[in-house]
Amino acid sequence: MEEGKLDMRWSLKELYPSFDSEEFVNDIERLKEDINLVNIWTHNMIKGYENLEENIESYIESQNQICSLYTRLASFCSLTLSADALNTTAQSYLEKVEKIFLPMVEVSTIFNKWIISLYDIDSIINSRNSIKEHEFYLREIIERKAYALSDREESTISKMKQTGSVAFGNLQKLLISTHKVDIEIEGKIESIPLTILKNFAFSNDKDMRKSSYEAELESYKKIEQPIVAALNGIKGEVITISNMRGYKSPLHYTLVNSRMDEDTLNSMMTAVKESLPEFRRYYQRKGEMLGHKDGMPYYDIFAPIGSNNKTYSYEEARDFIVSNFSSFSNDLGGFAQNAFEKGWIDAEPRNGKRGGAFCSNIHPIKESRILSTFNGSFKNVTTLAHELGHGYHGHILSKQSYLNSKYPMPIAETASLFCETLVRDAAINNSDKKTAFTILEGEINNSSQVIVDIYARFIFEKALFEKRKSSALSLEEIKETMIESQKKAFGTSIIEATLSPYAWINKPHYYYAERNFYNFPYTFGLLFAKGLFARYKKVGFEFTKEYDKLLSITGKASLKDIGNSIGIDITKIEFWRESLDGIKYNIQKFIDLSKDKDIL
Repeated sequence: MEEGKLDMRWSLKELYPSFDSEEFVNDIERLKEDINLVNIWTHNMIKGYENLEENIESYIESQNQICSLYTRLASFCSLTLSADALNTTAQSYLEKVEKIFLPMVEVSTIFNKWIISLYDIDSIINSRNSIKEHEFYLREIIERKAYALSDREESTISKMKQTGSVAFGNLQKLLISTHKVDIEIEGKIESIPLTILKNFAFSNDKDMRKSSYEAELESYKKIEQPIVAALNGIKGEVITISNMRGYKSPLHYTLVNSRMDEDTLNSMMTAVKESLPEFRRYYQRKGEMLGHKDGMPYYDIFAPIGSNNKTYSYEEARDFIVSNFSSFSNDLGGFAQNAFEKGWIDAEPRNGKRGGAFCSNIHPIKESRILSTFNGSFKNVTTLAHELGHGYHGHILSKQSYLNSKYPMPIAETASLFCETLVRDAAINNSDKKTAFTILEGEINNSSQVIVDIYARFIFEKALFEKRKSSALSLEEIKETMIESQKKAFGTSIIEATLSPYAWINKPHYYYAERNFYNFPYTFGLLFAKGLFARYKKVGFEFTKEYDKLLSITGKASLKDIGNSIGIDITKIEFWRESLDGIKYNIQKFIDLSKDKDIL
């Protein structure tokens, strides 16, 4: 490798040397043996109530050890597969490891039912430090007993889901993944995959943005009815099971699993609703810049404004990220430096890699692995910063036990968006005015999607569940519900005739029976991160200790208590208003700068 150049492929040897290595083969056998032993032990343990503290301590220890071993094995397989999609050995071993781990579901179920039956749980929890350290884990099991069903009911539901929501979800996935759209390109009618067509929304060609959107909507007529059936089937099943378990609603079910309370959701959504006029000003002004007078067409939401032609070498991206991370804290900067230099990142563009970007925090080895495709654009730089934020979150949690390192979705994007904001703000402040304006517009556009579009999707799903309680919805009812939801979010800033009645059809989030309202957690993540960033700007260096403290408890506290740990009350609307103030400031800045005739 050329001197001074970074390796753009990651190293997985810290997990295992290879699939045929002695370490890998032995660990697979050890996983089998450990799971078999804990399975037998758990079945014997529940027969009596002697040595309670010792048994609970042993169970926690075995869970931490087995889950860590499974994570190490599964990570090696899945990461190998992510970097080399055609690696059949990795695929085969991943399936094998997952199959070996399956009995742990039964082990957990048995333990959960047993611990729920115990008396005086407070004294048991306080009896030993190792148990006290896992108090949240144990109390969460006990608190959720109200929603547990009998073994027979759980088994029946699990089996019926395979021919119900799972089958319907697979149907939607199949129809969308194989769907092609007919569109005229350079005088020829071409049939192209939906995933490729979607990229035209970012085109510089206004006619292409319009024609691709119209072709997309027209094409859905070929698959709309089976997907309507899938949506009705899945949402109907969710309502039935939520009622059986005793949840007040599917939304209540989601809140419980998100460790979030209704007061927090209501305060956040009220603040979002209050802020909508500001976002509409942004859409209105962007529309004017694109040549529209009375609002902006829906298909121009992602239209590029200006251009950022600056490119970065991989080493320059490293330096820019590490420098700006270090301006926040040496620990954050040092973490990023390690990730680049120790081979934790696979950023090389090549065939065979999976698309997109992700960060995998590997608790057993206290390291992370990040996959992305780096071509030198500023977007590539912010993507790396985003994923390194996830990695830093994992780095802080590596000091916790495995069971205390698992956090719910709403808090998942906090560190990533915080780090992305650090880098984006620095770029805006250190670029020429045209480049800074383009970056600023991109930042507002991203925020608008998570605030405005998500708000529309949230109220759509609430209305969908409410209507589905009485009967299945027709195609026209679903389309009408989506349009009404979009109107409430976008107001008149988006031309009504161009709104998308099919915004529900290709979004996989609506077709996960176990993840309903897969929308507002994104809003929480963005605004919580923005709120923390505003606090950092106000408090300065002292905030870095608070930040690490907050991240360290994300796996063993409710969202409310996570906020309380640094004096933030997320149940109050004031916090969310302050979080939105930063975005509102950027919108005003965008509008003011847009009046400069030399800005583009």
